[in-house]
Amino acid sequence: MPDADFPSSEETSEENEGEEAVRRDFLRTIIAADVANQKNGGRVQTRFPPEPNGYPHIGHAKAICINFEIAREFGGKCNLRFDDTNPEAEDVEYVDAIEEDIRWLGYDWGDTLFASDYFGQLYEWAQQLVRQGDAYVDDQSIDEIRAGRGSRTEPGVDSPFRNRSVDENLGLLEKMRQGDLPEGSAVLRAKIDMKHDNLGMRDPVMYRIRHVAHHRTGDVWKIYATYDWAHGQSDSIESITHSLCSLEFVNHRPLYDWFLDKLGVHHPQQIEFARLNVTNTVTSKRKLRKLVDDGLLAGWDDPRMPTLRGMRRRGYRPEAIREFCRIVGVATVNSEHEMALLEHTVREDLNPVVERRLAVLRPLELIITNWPEGQVDQLEAVNNPEDPDAGKRTIPFAGRLFVEQDDFREEAPKKWFRLAPGREVRLRWGYFVTVDDLVKDDVGNVVQLRCTYDPETRGGQSPDGRRVKGTIHWVSTDHAVDAEVRLYDKLLLDADEQAGDDKPALNPASLEVLTGCKLEPDLATASAGDRFQFERSGYYCVDLDSSSDGLVFNRTVSLRDSWAKIEKKGK
Repeated sequence: MPDADFPSSEETSEENEGEEAVRRDFLRTIIAADVANQKNGGRVQTRFPPEPNGYPHIGHAKAICINFEIAREFGGKCNLRFDDTNPEAEDVEYVDAIEEDIRWLGYDWGDTLFASDYFGQLYEWAQQLVRQGDAYVDDQSIDEIRAGRGSRTEPGVDSPFRNRSVDENLGLLEKMRQGDLPEGSAVLRAKIDMKHDNLGMRDPVMYRIRHVAHHRTGDVWKIYATYDWAHGQSDSIESITHSLCSLEFVNHRPLYDWFLDKLGVHHPQQIEFARLNVTNTVTSKRKLRKLVDDGLLAGWDDPRMPTLRGMRRRGYRPEAIREFCRIVGVATVNSEHEMALLEHTVREDLNPVVERRLAVLRPLELIITNWPEGQVDQLEAVNNPEDPDAGKRTIPFAGRLFVEQDDFREEAPKKWFRLAPGREVRLRWGYFVTVDDLVKDDVGNVVQLRCTYDPETRGGQSPDGRRVKGTIHWVSTDHAVDAEVRLYDKLLLDADEQAGDDKPALNPASLEVLTGCKLEPDLATASAGDRFQFERSGYYCVDLDSSSDGLVFNRTVSLRDSWAKIEKKGK
């Protein structure tokens, strides 16, 4: 792609110009050419137009990022406009949630706009089309209209009401608006071509009667515009230059253009891009709502949800989601992206900024038999090896510790470098210990390890040069903080949710709740939203359910990076 003509805003630095040129995709190429040719006076204005009938998810994040980032890169503006033309499904709750989530993702806008702001203008334009002979009131039922539309191989049939007079159509349209006609008794249709190759151009419905209160306009309106009638005209009213939307709207573009051309008003350019689908999760609001309504998930902010607030509660940072959308890029063909790539992006984002802590999730007691009675050492630990400015902390160490059950094997397999009878390991930031004996319960489970330590190895040093391959984490028994830890995994068993039905197969291991976990005492003051890496385990976030009665942590993502292995193998 040519780079020389790529424009930048006055605010864009030379450094950013080079970065944006590298990142340019087909959308940016089209827009750069428009700016260079002074189309729309060289102005760029985009919009993000969600319907307020649910919470934004990872798929919406891509559209949000594309529209806001492109506007920023070209020195333009991105509007937030709610497509609130379906009052039965919409609510102020969703309006507030969408605004909050977009701001959390890192974007802002001027005034919040609504399609309902334009109901009066849309109605006047509908009257204009009727007067022009480009629209008519149809008394057929919805089923009759569908039957008359035909199919991809058969032409449609003209409505018996298609040739009503202008005056009759205007009178009926006004009766619809005033609520004088019952629901389902009539619709307003565009008069285009019932034999058109595109079924969407076969006299599409513009208005339907709904005697339903609207969350903003109340009972004023008895008719509500369809998406196709409201969308392009709202774009025009707002002087949008580039209407960027996902590929499912390709077939809607001819109608988008037809309406604007017939009205003779400002005509934005609609351009479609591939939507974002991620394996092992759901990106259909309808399916997500069903999972919530059926009680299979705790709510729209359940950390297993692909919603922005679900990911935020799980511990994702907005920087990671924006970076994931950047890596995925802008394409013209729909595809699914590996959940492993999203998780990899989250790890890469958290690694340099999150402090490390010690936490034992499945405790096994370890007693150091030669530890001086009553002695408590304060060991120095680095908070984040990736960030020298993160500093250090001290951790109490005594003769009674908790270690992970999985770090001990009574019969050690080959290449086992952790705890086993007679084996010596290094305790993170602490000492070398050797297992001398063990204690079992009545059914043969190991419940305690009895060890000796080498006092010359403080800080994990080996003064005599002996090699110890294994290093494990621990928590001092007498100083440990109790916590509940929730381990989250992929939501769906099937990697391809698009192939599923309304009840996709949930992963039974998508949530595992561990109680009685032991954390280092420094975490006692952690607050909701605080993020940490539990060494050798993963990244964790303090959940909203935490209280003075007990800490609750969510696992954001494990340390095991399957995407890094996939990427390395591919090279």
